[in-house]
Amino acid sequence: MDGPNLPTTRIARGSMLGVAAAGQVLRAQRARIGMVGRSNEVRARMSAESTMRAAEQIVAVLGSMKGIAMKLGQMLSLLDLDLVPPEHRESFQRRLAVLRDDAPRVPFDRMRRVIEKDLGAPLDQLFATFDETPVAAASIGQVYRATLRGGRVVAVKVQYPGVDLAVRADLKNLALFGKLIQTVLPWVTPAVIEELRLSFEAELDYRAEARTQRALAEQFDGHPFVYIPPVIADRSGTRVLTTEFVDGLGFEQVRELPADQRDRVGEIVYRFYVGSLYRFDEFCGDPHPGNLLYMRDGRVCFLDFGLFTRMRPAHVRFEAECLRTAAEDRIEDLHALLAEVGIIDGAVVTAEQALEYVLSASEWCLVDQELTITPELASGAFLLAIDPRPSPTAGARLHVLPAEHLFSRRADFLTFGVLGELGATANWFRIAREWLYDDEPATELGRQDRDWWASRAG
Repeated sequence: MDGPNLPTTRIARGSMLGVAAAGQVLRAQRARIGMVGRSNEVRARMSAESTMRAAEQIVAVLGSMKGIAMKLGQMLSLLDLDLVPPEHRESFQRRLAVLRDDAPRVPFDRMRRVIEKDLGAPLDQLFATFDETPVAAASIGQVYRATLRGGRVVAVKVQYPGVDLAVRADLKNLALFGKLIQTVLPWVTPAVIEELRLSFEAELDYRAEARTQRALAEQFDGHPFVYIPPVIADRSGTRVLTTEFVDGLGFEQVRELPADQRDRVGEIVYRFYVGSLYRFDEFCGDPHPGNLLYMRDGRVCFLDFGLFTRMRPAHVRFEAECLRTAAEDRIEDLHALLAEVGIIDGAVVTAEQALEYVLSASEWCLVDQELTITPELASGAFLLAIDPRPSPTAGARLHVLPAEHLFSRRADFLTFGVLGELGATANWFRIAREWLYDDEPATELGRQDRDWWASRAG
C-alpha cells in the first residue's frame, strides 16, 4: 500500500475508495483515527477546577432525578467518559455509578398492585408462578420471571409506582438546570430536552412499546442471527409488558468470550442498531449492554424498545450522504450539506472544520481497515463531540443538530460505546458500505442477512 505506514491514513482510505485526486492527496497526509490523541487534549482543557465543580454539581442534580438520571448515568458510564482530572476521577465515577445503578427500592407488594391494577386481575389468576425477586432493573421499572398456565416462561416488566409523575418532574428540572448542565454537557440543549421529553413520555406507555416489539418480532421472525422476543398481549398493559423469557449470556459473560465470538456479536450489534436506520428508516434509540443477550444457538436477542424512532426517509438519506462525502473527502460538498440545514454557519466554519466535525463522531466507521473498538476510542469520540472549550472545530459546535437527527446520533454514540466495551474488531466501513453504497456484503453475516431478506421478499 502506498503512502504512510499507518493503515488508517486518509491517503490509504482514499485510494481504497478510488477518490485520491491531487487535491485530496495533500489533505491525506494526516493520520486518521486521531480521536484518542485529540480527546486527551480535550481532557486537559476540561481539567480546570471550575469544570470539576460543575461536573460534581451535575451529578448532584441528576442524583435527585431517579427516572432520567439512571438513563443518563448509563450513557455516561458506558462511554468511559474520563471527564475529570485523574485525582478526582475515582470519586466522580463512584458518584456516576450511583446514577447508573441506584434503581428505586420498591417492596414487591407495591409492584404487585401495579400489575393487578393494570391487568385487572389478581396475580395468581394472571400467572401460574411469579418470582418476586426481579431479574433485572430498567430505568423506569423492574423485570420479573414468571410462568403462564401451560408452562410458558415469560419476562414481566413492571413500572415503578408513580414513575410517570417522577419522570415528568425530572424533565421540568432538566430544563431549569439547563445552563448548569450545558457547562459540561453542551449537547443537552433545549432541543435535546424536548426530544427527551417526547421520548420518555412515549417510553412510559408500555402499550406503544408492545406494538413496536410485536412488529419487530414479526419482522425478524426466523432471522439467522437477530431475535426479538414475542409479546404476550393479554398479559400486557400501560404499565406492564410481558414477553417471552429468553435465557442467554448477559453482557459481562459475553465480554469473557473468545475474540472471534465477541467480534461476531459486535457485528450483529452494529447491523441491528445502526444498519436498521439506513435500511428501514427506523432504529432502537437505546443501545445498551443490558439490552442484549447472547443465545445458545448464536443469535443475539435484543430487548427494550421504549425508545424506538422512525425517521423520515429524506433525513436518513441526508445522514447517509454526509457519511459518504466525509469518507470520500468531498469536503466542499459536505460543507454545503451541513450549511444548508443549519448545522454549521457556512460563512464562519471552513470546509476542513466541517469535515473534522463529522469525523470526530463517525471516523471509526469510515476507515477502510479492520479496527478494534476500545472504550478509550469511544470516549474520545464522545468527548470531541461534547467538548465545551474552544477547539479547532468549535465553530461547528456552536450550532446544534436539528431535532430529527439528535436520537440517531445518540444511538450511534451508544452503539460505539457497546462495541468498545466488547473490544470488537471489524472493518466497520466495509459493513456500512452495504447501506451507504448498496455494496455486496463483505462478511458471512452480511451474506446470511442479504439471503434471508431476499427469501422473505420472494
